Amino acid sequence: MKEVKFSLVFRDMWQSAGKYQPRVDQLVKVAPAIIRMGCFDRVETNGGGFEQVNLLYGENPNTAVRAFTKPFHEAGIQTHMLDRALNALRMSPCPKDLRQLFYKVKKAQGTDITRIFCGLNDARNIIPSIHYAKAAGMIAQASLCMTHSPIHTVKYYVDLAKQLIDAGADEICLKDMAGIGRPDSLGKIVAGIKAYKKDIIVQYHSHSGPGFNMASILEVCKNGCDYVDTAVAPLAWGTGHADIIAVQEMLKDAGFKVKDINMEAYMEVRSQIQAMMDDFLGYYCPELNRINNSLLVKPGLPGGMMGSLMTDLEENLTSLNKWKVKHGEKELTTDEILIKLFDEVAYVWPKVGYPCLVTPFSQYVKNLALMNVIQMEKGKERWSMIADTIWDMILGKAGKLPGEVAPELVEMAKAEGREFLTSDPQENYPDDLDDYRKKMAEKGWPLGEDDEELFEYSMHPTQYEAYKSGKAKADFEADLAKRKAAKNAPAAGTAELPKSITVNVGGQNYKVEIAYGNELPAATAPAATGSAPVPAGEGSDLLAPLEGKFFRVKDTSEQPKNVGDQVKEGDVVGYIEAMKTYNAIRADRDGVITAILVNSGDSVEEDDVIMKIG
Repeated sequence: MKEVKFSLVFRDMWQSAGKYQPRVDQLVKVAPAIIRMGCFDRVETNGGGFEQVNLLYGENPNTAVRAFTKPFHEAGIQTHMLDRALNALRMSPCPKDLRQLFYKVKKAQGTDITRIFCGLNDARNIIPSIHYAKAAGMIAQASLCMTHSPIHTVKYYVDLAKQLIDAGADEICLKDMAGIGRPDSLGKIVAGIKAYKKDIIVQYHSHSGPGFNMASILEVCKNGCDYVDTAVAPLAWGTGHADIIAVQEMLKDAGFKVKDINMEAYMEVRSQIQAMMDDFLGYYCPELNRINNSLLVKPGLPGGMMGSLMTDLEENLTSLNKWKVKHGEKELTTDEILIKLFDEVAYVWPKVGYPCLVTPFSQYVKNLALMNVIQMEKGKERWSMIADTIWDMILGKAGKLPGEVAPELVEMAKAEGREFLTSDPQENYPDDLDDYRKKMAEKGWPLGEDDEELFEYSMHPTQYEAYKSGKAKADFEADLAKRKAAKNAPAAGTAELPKSITVNVGGQNYKVEIAYGNELPAATAPAATGSAPVPAGEGSDLLAPLEGKFFRVKDTSEQPKNVGDQVKEGDVVGYIEAMKTYNAIRADRDGVITAILVNSGDSVEEDDVIMKIG
């Protein structure tokens, strides 16, 4: 009788449901109940977007990781994390020295296993991470990002697994991040891997959304799978994962040896999850993410992305509908824009070479599709707004695409002077840890235990600076207050909703103004920045091309444009971060910047005036 073991993907449960993760106090409180359930040999504690979203609401992720992994170690349960190979824990590629530090820090903090994946399935990105992880003493679990296309065949995946095993991978994960892997094919892939190396551990990770995953779990287990990822209600199913109860009962009936579930502890975990949602996390979990949806089969969008997608889509739809009202056009419903988006993803995906739809490439393809939809809804051309990071994917800067890029995009690249690359992706990103050490010394910031603060700043510089200044917490508290007010008084006019809140950050109070709908907040200094808005000067208005957060630079290597700087038409003068992508704002004329009307980190809406050029 073959034994199948279970993993609880506690981090991914939250990321697949919404935007944020639990606070460290909530994580530490729920850990004993998870352990008492008695059915889990592994728990996913961190990785992926975990650290970044901690920073976004003002909490140190290093503290959270150390505190959450500790009780599982004491109970003999392995902890695992998700990592993005060349990108480590972020959306953009990392230098080699940062990637090496990454594994040393996570091992020291208590993470046992790292699940390494590349959305391009480019072994050149995965294999170095296997070596770095093992050098740090971690178990290197190499992933096959599963999808369904003419290119992604059973042979394609078995051959990739063989290459990763030969390179030293300790385990293989079938990462079915969109849940669109077909059960029969998945079973054949596991069988092929086991035929190549009988004792290699195989773990299956899948999302429920399209409806295949219970059949897929049974099929991979029949072909030798060793571990299966599961969830706990009320964060099971939908864009998340299958509930442990259903999986355990299904496998037990099929003759597999599985551990029993302590149902009293299960109910306690379930109750604590609900309490976390009631506290604040539920305000960022759209209801549509709680149900399965076979419409996801066509676009193949991953569950981990759907959590933030629905939240972001609300804002984009609101912005688009404002434009439609302004131009006398009929507004779109959420369902209408979802169908348009799903159809456009299916259209765009082959055009950009079939990257697996997993972070960051799922966001890039989705963002490109959504930008196309929005631009075409406004009577503009498809492909009229492509962010530089998306171009990097198309051009091969982050790795080789599985398929060919469409001729029209090749022509666009040539017309814009963009070059296609075939070199090792790591060569495009030089080491920079020494630069961050210097910056931290200048700021008087400690490097942290095991250099963990150096790691965090280097990995997420913009978010880390906002966390250190207190701006991240202030912005989050303001947004949460707005969501709570809107949900608790849905019929009330905005006059009855709070116009400001006071947030305490590091013992200092900041007043944060809150705006609703088309309102503008009162003209106050941005929370926790200590800098006042630049007064308006003379010249023509430069408008925000889309809704999001304004930043003068996208990373610390750039020099920001200042008032008085001369610019040429087409020069990049700032960025709008939307849907995890930095979109360049370009000068629409030659001239001099006479005013910058928003501060870095400020939220802007489409057509807001952000600068003046005289």
